[in-house]
Amino acid sequence: MVTPQERQWMWDQYAPEPRMRINLGIRRRLAPLLDNDRRKIELANSLLFTLPGSPIIYYGDEIGMGDNIELLDRNGVRTPMQWDDSLNGGFTTGKPFTELIKGELGYKKINASNQSANPGSLFHSISRMVKIRKKRQAFGRGDMEWIETNNPSLAVYARKHQDETLLIINNLTGNSQTTELSPDHRAKYVNLLSDTEFQIESPLTLEPYAYLWLKKQT
Repeated sequence: MVTPQERQWMWDQYAPEPRMRINLGIRRRLAPLLDNDRRKIELANSLLFTLPGSPIIYYGDEIGMGDNIELLDRNGVRTPMQWDDSLNGGFTTGKPFTELIKGELGYKKINASNQSANPGSLFHSISRMVKIRKKRQAFGRGDMEWIETNNPSLAVYARKHQDETLLIINNLTGNSQTTELSPDHRAKYVNLLSDTEFQIESPLTLEPYAYLWLKKQT
């Protein structure tokens, strides 16, 4: 249960203008909520895909679509999907049911076609996360264990299922963070996101908003 104080803090951080709110919630998309910062957006998805529960992505968030808070009610986040940079974002050759996003997050700059063709795009990063989560049963069925560290700015936890152990490390801040992991976790891993070997040593440092998905080698 969210307390009134916690709700007010959330509003202050993510919806300072009343028109950004609806009922007790927030009517914003992920990209503008996180200052359109690619690092923050990926980190949020890292948490979404590795913590327990069923991840849900709202259409367009996989490419970093924006919102239009000038539109009433929930229509601010129900703008047409931005498929390409053609007329009406490739959504329709007719008249769209509502205005399309303009500016930095508009369809001329942010669209599925451009990102599909760019291997380094947000779309491909999110697609990689989806594929890995579907492949690793520890994410969908495994137990979760929080890993104690000497740094509260890092969210570190293990997901375990049968003989598979995954170690997830997220830097929740905009500064580099260093931690000391216990000897039990100083081992050889495979970095699932880059498909490369990774050695946990002490100390371990992560860049701002960085994240690691590691599979322990047996």
